[in-house]
Amino acid sequence: MPLLKWQKSSLCGTGDSCVHVAATPGSIHITESADPSGAILTTTPDDFLSLLQVLKGKREVTAHRSTAIDVTVDDDLTIRIHAGATPGATVTTDRHRWDTFVLGVRAGEFDHFVAQP
Repeated sequence: MPLLKWQKSSLCGTGDSCVHVAATPGSIHITESADPSGAILTTTPDDFLSLLQVLKGKREVTAHRSTAIDVTVDDDLTIRIHAGATPGATVTTDRHRWDTFVLGVRAGEFDHFVAQP
């Protein structure tokens, strides 16, 4: 994999562990700087767009129309991000870091990853 240029939410403090996003041609990568496994979830721009839409409240997750990226809450503190349709990496974060990422998503900080030319 080429060297990735990671972006985190501007709401994540300097030096803090956060959810990070990067792009390569045709792929979006998600990781968590504090995840001890070092997992990197790789997905498509379309699937990442679906995740952004859900997090912004512009699209509902239903039994008939789910996102390809699943976010599960193991308890009220542990969040796991993984591809729903295909097995692969699972990125683990906590509620505070996830909430910071979601606030950044809602502010449009990650929209450029899926912007149409």
